Amino acid sequence: MIYCKRGDMDSKIVREVQEWLCLHGLRLSPDGDFGEITERAVKEFQAGNPGVVADGIVREDTLERLRVPLKIADMPLARPESLADQIVMRAKQHLKAHPREVGGQNKGLWVRLYCQGHDGTPWAWCAGFVSYIVVSACREFGVQAPLKYTMSCDNLADQAQRLDIFAHGPEASPRPGDIFLNVSPRNKRDWVHTGIVTGVDGGEVRTIEGNTNDDGSREGYEVCARRRAIAPRDFVLLSKLGGS
Repeated sequence: MIYCKRGDMDSKIVREVQEWLCLHGLRLSPDGDFGEITERAVKEFQAGNPGVVADGIVREDTLERLRVPLKIADMPLARPESLADQIVMRAKQHLKAHPREVGGQNKGLWVRLYCQGHDGTPWAWCAGFVSYIVVSACREFGVQAPLKYTMSCDNLADQAQRLDIFAHGPEASPRPGDIFLNVSPRNKRDWVHTGIVTGVDGGEVRTIEGNTNDDGSREGYEVCARRRAIAPRDFVLLSKLGGS
């Protein structure tokens, strides 16, 4: 089956192919237009994958090779003893796939995955990443997700408060599998960034978080592992719930 080839335009699959090519290190613009530059990039990718014909036409074998990072991120995992472990394992598995933006701020196939098909400048995706990880882990562990899927840090905090699993930094005692929330310095009722707690070291938490970078920005471009101080942050204590 041919998914796309030179001359195809304004196609979702063309855009996806172009985004994957960028993520695999080939330089082009994901504009939905399968022109000469895209064909050349496809041939280069195919040539680097044994068993794939380097003819510039995207068939099933080429598309499968392009999508390998997504398969890595969502590959089945051995069932651990607790939901908390499942959450941490799934977050670490996504980190291995190095999800990041492509094509502009808050754009690309990873952003659409975490934000339920949405991308673009308004779609800051840190809460979408957390929601995807938690919901996926709960499904894999065989329990109902305690939190509704959301792309809003404020909504995460609101849900946690209603479930009585919300805590302020110094009194939180977070554990792996919990969620941290960065508080706006201008308004303590405004939460501006979030991520998954993967470990605790004294007064710090180890985290995996989306829409950040190595500098810890809340408007970054990738999924990263970070270290964050506990004290100034709020937490969603999923570890307080049964099954975790």
